[in-house]
Amino acid sequence: MPELPEVETTVAGLRPVLEGKRLTLVEPRRADLRRPIPVDLRQRMTGARVTQVTRRAKYGLIETDRGDVMIFHLGMSGRWRIDPGELEKHDHLLLETEENRRLVLNDPRRFGSLDLVRLDDLDSFPAFAAMGPEPLGDAFNGAYLKNATKGRRAPVKQLLLDQHVVAGLGNIYVCEALYMAGIDPRRMGGGISRPRYDRLVSAIKKVLESAIAAGGSSLRDFVKPDGELGYFSKQWLVYGREGEKCACGAPIMRKVDSGRSTFYCEKCQS
Repeated sequence: MPELPEVETTVAGLRPVLEGKRLTLVEPRRADLRRPIPVDLRQRMTGARVTQVTRRAKYGLIETDRGDVMIFHLGMSGRWRIDPGELEKHDHLLLETEENRRLVLNDPRRFGSLDLVRLDDLDSFPAFAAMGPEPLGDAFNGAYLKNATKGRRAPVKQLLLDQHVVAGLGNIYVCEALYMAGIDPRRMGGGISRPRYDRLVSAIKKVLESAIAAGGSSLRDFVKPDGELGYFSKQWLVYGREGEKCACGAPIMRKVDSGRSTFYCEKCQS
């Protein structure tokens, strides 16, 4: 599933095509994805001018001058295509701008979603209402993370994937950050010291910033809106490297919980 860097990369690709532009055509090409597409999406978005394209956690936000925000989630296989030659079977939303640019949201598995809310109601949108801080923001720091995990007996990796603790982190980048910080993903979150959490927060920010600069990690269906692949997967230190040697010489281990893989080095992470 596309994680924060992939969504940030997607938003960055959409921004120059959409921001400040009027939408002359908004055409849902089916009634639903993971859940129904708002029936008034066409009416409320057609003719509106896009004022801002941003991101919250793993969601993209397209704001308009009418005070509406279209929220998209890419699910497992969603991606935006810019100025495609022809429409494809799984192009489920078509947008056209006053400059005759065309964008389509493609989602073969239809695990993504489209929602439309008023800007004033954005913070109360169900997915955002109890969401933690953005990991790249100033509010996410060692003091916050120590307090948020106080008394928690769950493994630190599980806590970092909890969107109530911190928004937008996913499996790949949590594995990488825990390795960079030298913290065992199985370690009880409430037992980690403040200095180690300071180090972990620094690692999380570093790995996310590096991944965004590289265009994300291309897993299965994810590509950037311009059709290019993300290359951060070439920089993975532990993720997907089970059995290979860590820099210390020990083998990289893999543990599976509820269908989700955790990669780590028993020697470097404690």
